[in-house]
Amino acid sequence: MERSADSIRVLFIGGLGRSGSTLLERILGELDGAFAMGEVVHLWQRGVVDGERCGCGEPFHDCELWRKAGESAFGGWPSFDVAGFLDVKASADRTRYIPSLARARLADDLRGRVEKHNAVYARLYGAVREVSGAQVLIDSSKSASLAHCLRWSPDIDLRIVHVVRDPRAVAHSWAKTVRRPEAVGDTAEGEFMARWSPGKTALHWDAQNFGFDLLARAGVPTLRVRYEDFAAAPADTVRGIARFAGLDGAEPPFADPATVELSANHQVAGNPMRFRTGRVELRADEAWREATRPVHRALVTAVTMPMLGRYGYRRRPSG
Repeated sequence: MERSADSIRVLFIGGLGRSGSTLLERILGELDGAFAMGEVVHLWQRGVVDGERCGCGEPFHDCELWRKAGESAFGGWPSFDVAGFLDVKASADRTRYIPSLARARLADDLRGRVEKHNAVYARLYGAVREVSGAQVLIDSSKSASLAHCLRWSPDIDLRIVHVVRDPRAVAHSWAKTVRRPEAVGDTAEGEFMARWSPGKTALHWDAQNFGFDLLARAGVPTLRVRYEDFAAAPADTVRGIARFAGLDGAEPPFADPATVELSANHQVAGNPMRFRTGRVELRADEAWREATRPVHRALVTAVTMPMLGRYGYRRRPSG
């Protein structure tokens, strides 16, 4: 597809949640010329409708950056028909549509829905680029179906960072109870991130990663990053991603090879660590090796086995 002359470069972090994507986005957002938006797929509900807290700590509608972006894109968030857009989103951005979205050409009925969907994203991305002054926007939505939709926009220069983590580790993380500090209102103290069973996590791991493999096959520029490699050499990994994004020469904010300095941000959704600032020590989370029940490890291994070798994981992990 031919891009428009002023296309918006979006570095899209894809994969399944609990794979280190929020931390990776935090570090990438510190690079000169980059702006971390968070999980934009959730902006419409959690930000516009629910008014949850931005990474800067302010409720979405009180955050100056998102207020200005809404004014530039839609004449202000109160003027934006969020209910209508959520209907459009549901008609295009769904996992079950990936086989159709991955084809060389879109069917006429799907093309119309995707174009309406992408027009809103292009307006939002364009407004954030204008307000932030960034060359590259980082969207850590992770959703394969959203990325498949965006590939069809001539106004978006889409580049994918496909983050993969050992599915046994991912399943262990999805089983944890984690509070959502960004929630506001009466339910704020009782809201937690979603929890999935090992089997459900394994199925989603297969589906999301296969979806991003299809994008790469379709010609969308894609850089695969394994969580384990990122944890072992974070600075080198971030430099490689910066080059891939077109941010040549941008240096990540590492105080030493394993410590990064993080400033405040405006990520709209993601792991609670997006609220953390200051020095953060990077180390691989290997607790799953001792904490995972053998039956759960065996189940996840069996469900994901066809793809384990593709990403360099052993069928029988050590530990």
